[in-house]
Amino acid sequence: MSASGRRFRISFNAPAVLGFVGICVAVQVLSVLTGGASNRALFSVYRSSFADPLAYLRCIFHVFGHGDWSHLMSNMMYVLILGPMLEEKYGTSNMIFVMLVTALVTGVLNLILFPGTRLLGASGIVFAMILLSSITTEKEGAIPLSFILVAALYIGQQIYEGIFLQDNVSQLTHIAGGVVGSVLGFMMNRMQRNANQR
Repeated sequence: MSASGRRFRISFNAPAVLGFVGICVAVQVLSVLTGGASNRALFSVYRSSFADPLAYLRCIFHVFGHGDWSHLMSNMMYVLILGPMLEEKYGTSNMIFVMLVTALVTGVLNLILFPGTRLLGASGIVFAMILLSSITTEKEGAIPLSFILVAALYIGQQIYEGIFLQDNVSQLTHIAGGVVGSVLGFMMNRMQRNANQR
C-alpha cells in the first residue's frame, strides 16, 4: 500500500499512564454516584484502625481518588503530558513502580505526620513526573541544570505555600513525590547506562 493510501490508527502508546488515568476517571464516576462514600472508604488515606484491612489499601489507592472533576482534570492533564514520554524512556514496568512507590511514600507520610487529615489525589505522582522529566537527559557524572532549576523553584514554591498559604493542599505530598521521582530517575538512568555498556 502506498504512503498516501496508508490508514491512520490510534496506538495504545503508554499502557501504565493510560491505565492510571482510566482508573482515576472510573473512581471519580464512582465517587459521584456514591456521594463521595467510595472515596472515604477506599480512595483516600487517613488514620484508622490497623485492624481494618482497607487501611493498608488506602495507603496506595488514595492516588486514584480526587475531590472533584476540576481536581481530577488538573492532575490528569499533567499525567497525560509528561507520562507517555517518561514511559517511552523508562518502560511500562518502571513507570508502574514509580507510581506505586510515590503512592506508598506519600500515603505513609500523611499517616505519620498528618493523621487527622484525609489525603487523596495524584498530585504526588504529578510532581514525581515533573522532577523525573527534568532528568531524562542526565548523563553520568553530570546533573542537568534544568533539574537544579526545576527542583529549586518547585521546592521553594512548596515551602512558601506551606508557610504562607492555608489552601488545604499537602505541600509535603508534592515535595515527597518530587523526591521519589528524582531518586528513582537517577537510579533508572544509571541502570540504563549500565545495560547499554554491556
